[in-house]
Amino acid sequence: MEDEKRRYKNWELYACLALNRLAEELDIDIYQPRLEVVLDKVFQGEVPSIPKVEISYEIKSNHHMTNKVLNKLETDGLVAIQKDERRYRIGITREGVLYLRRFNAYFVHTYNSIIRDHYRYRQLPHWFQSDW
Repeated sequence: MEDEKRRYKNWELYACLALNRLAEELDIDIYQPRLEVVLDKVFQGEVPSIPKVEISYEIKSNHHMTNKVLNKLETDGLVAIQKDERRYRIGITREGVLYLRRFNAYFVHTYNSIIRDHYRYRQLPHWFQSDW
């Protein structure tokens, strides 16, 4: 029987981890009532972004997998990637926030033990709610 902790982390799980990391930068509760109204205000201004390397650290992956995940997220309209002189900055889109709100419970339920293992050396992130 396959060891649950050693299961392959697919791009879907990496996408969940990356999107949740990006959503933290907005400093909002993505489960609050009337989220759409809050998002309209948030996305009127400049949306916070983080360096690409922060995504690599969050998903604990190599350059190839990080690019694969970010390209898929960008294609799906869930993140915006900006390139300045020498670096990439990644920001979540309105659609990315709504995606998380809709699917985080699914990710936690489906990948519970893998997520716990992923964060075994630090506190589980606030978005991880095991009571779903």
